[in-house]
Amino acid sequence: MITIGNQARLFLFEQPVSMHKSFEGLSGLVEEAFPGQLLEGYFIFLNRIRDKMKVLYWDGDGFALWYKRLEKGSFLRQKNTSRSIKRREFFLLLEGITPQKMQRRFSLE
Repeated sequence: MITIGNQARLFLFEQPVSMHKSFEGLSGLVEEAFPGQLLEGYFIFLNRIRDKMKVLYWDGDGFALWYKRLEKGSFLRQKNTSRSIKRREFFLLLEGITPQKMQRRFSLE
């Protein structure tokens, strides 16, 4: 499992991406969509039928690529239109959970 800290920035790439792309191809897409942010967060890519996901991130001394393929079903479409998602939303997306209502109890932001 991928570990993500509380302050991590997560960016969901809105358009479907070919899962044939690797480090260079995905980092090029990141530079186009999120200029200057390549070393600053986790970038989430989904394929057209949403059964495959890749996450590209800077690991401190190089890029790392995390890949998940579902045997059944698909990753749910996010309801918000924001390209930046919260850590909680990312883990809900991974698990296939659709919350009826998400209520934040406390925030220092």
